[in-house]
Amino acid sequence: MEVYALIGASGTGKSHNANSVMEQYHIEMMIDDGLLIKDGKKMAGTSAKAEETTVAAVKRAIFHDPIHASQVRERIAQLEPKKILILGTSERMIDRITEALGLPQVKYKIFIQDIATPEQIELAQTMRREGKHVIPLPSIEVKKDIPNYWIDSIFGFMTKKNKDKDKEKDKDKSGSMAADDKCIVRPRFSQLGRLTIAENAIEQIVRYNLLQQEEFDRGAKIQVDMSDFGVSIYCEMKIRFGIPMQSAIEQFQIHTIQDLDKMTNLTVQRIDVRITGITVG
Repeated sequence: MEVYALIGASGTGKSHNANSVMEQYHIEMMIDDGLLIKDGKKMAGTSAKAEETTVAAVKRAIFHDPIHASQVRERIAQLEPKKILILGTSERMIDRITEALGLPQVKYKIFIQDIATPEQIELAQTMRREGKHVIPLPSIEVKKDIPNYWIDSIFGFMTKKNKDKDKEKDKDKSGSMAADDKCIVRPRFSQLGRLTIAENAIEQIVRYNLLQQEEFDRGAKIQVDMSDFGVSIYCEMKIRFGIPMQSAIEQFQIHTIQDLDKMTNLTVQRIDVRITGITVG
């Protein structure tokens, strides 16, 4: 199987241009925002647009849930495509998806700025600022999964290729241009306002968990790094003499991950701990 990637920042028109890329490279199906799509139909998965928060949507899009990933992975194995296209905001996101789905490494990387003009990208970004998100599926397909969302149909107007095509080409029996049909949704998370969690808030949760374990010195150094894919934490601290280090650190990591998941819904990528000394008493 050959894996292709279409890469571009959020809201730059990847979903608009996906069908054009698939046609050009003779790709059979795509993965976009948690969905496996073939011939304008959902084959497997759950749309990230159906999530209620941005964080949950990101997790859905990168197949963080093992059950979700397993369902899509099994469907790909059944369909046995020769080529598959993955849409993502970065090369790192593409890597996360291929790893979660057990796919080969990406063979071809296509960047949105190479197939869309600055004007087309700006139009897509304007739509995103208005809370409109494109799914490369006909609206009738999407309504099956998210029937209560604001949904509208559009046709592929973003690509140069589509602009040059005759409007009458590839009509299906009903007279609609099914090959280029897509829909716009206004996800719930786009209507709730922006949520930002400061690194200091994460640090306080980590420090609280340290205080619950008397094995560690209270003067720990904590560093928090946030990204679109979750949070990475680095801790430097001293431990009391006679304490089994490995088990104490593992308990701290487990409790911290549980609290962060419960309180923030953030994905914890890693918690690195460095013991810098031993305290007595």
